[in-house]
Amino acid sequence: MAKRNELRPVIKLRSTAGTGYTYVTRKNRRNDPDRLRIRKFDPVAGRHVEFAEQR
Repeated sequence: MAKRNELRPVIKLRSTAGTGYTYVTRKNRRNDPDRLRIRKFDPVAGRHVEFAEQR
């Protein structure tokens, strides 16, 4: 059985372009205690946009 690690929780990154596209990833709470914002490719928009952490 997989160990559930609370230091690296699973988070959803939602596109700020309004397309509704999401990425699922993990983050390290010790290094990034605030909400994460990353520029990634949005295939619905067809370009790189900023993705923000959704809780």
